[in-house]
Parts: sequence; structure tokens; C-alpha cells
Amino acid sequence: MNNDNEEKLGAVKISDDVIAICALDSARDVPGFRSFVRKGIKISQLEDGILIDLYILVDFGFKIPEVAWNLQNKVKKDIEDSFELIIKSINIHVQGVHFLEEE
Repeated sequence: MNNDNEEKLGAVKISDDVIAICALDSARDVPGFRSFVRKGIKISQLEDGILIDLYILVDFGFKIPEVAWNLQNKVKKDIEDSFELIIKSINIHVQGVHFLEEE
């Protein structure tokens, strides 16, 4: 919402780490998401948007495509709402399934 009368003060750069923390917080709210693994979260900021790669474990008993879809939507919405950034894509890399230990 720039106005011709507004003075341009400079640019704001959101670090990859801050975006990754937001993605982690968002992911925790998605049913079936267990955790990030090895590579965890990779953020690539390009001129036309942000690419996000999430390397995850899914809880046993949840439909993997549904968890991935919900994760993509939640992370995209939260990052766009929080930082007013454009998300170009969110790639989900399912690295495994977490089986609950029997008690």
C-alpha cells in the first residue's frame, strides 16, 4: 500500500531461520504430523516467491496425502499472513512413518 507521498525507508529482509520457525509452529497444529527429520526445513528465497521443502515423519494411521495437503495449506497461510510473503511452493518429503509404542 505504498503512496506516492510516502517516503521509502528501505527494505525488510526476513531471515530463513525466522520463516523456518514459523513453518515449525504451523506444522505442530496439523494432525498426523510427527516431526521434521534430518534436513528438516529448507527455505529458498527467490525474486518471485519462496520455496519451502519440509522433510517430515507422519504418525501411523493417518493418510499421508491428507497430512501433506493440510501441512502445505497451514504453513502457506501462516507464513503469508505473518510476513506478507509470497509462497511459490511447499514441497513435502515424507521420510517415514512413526509407529506409536505399545504400552
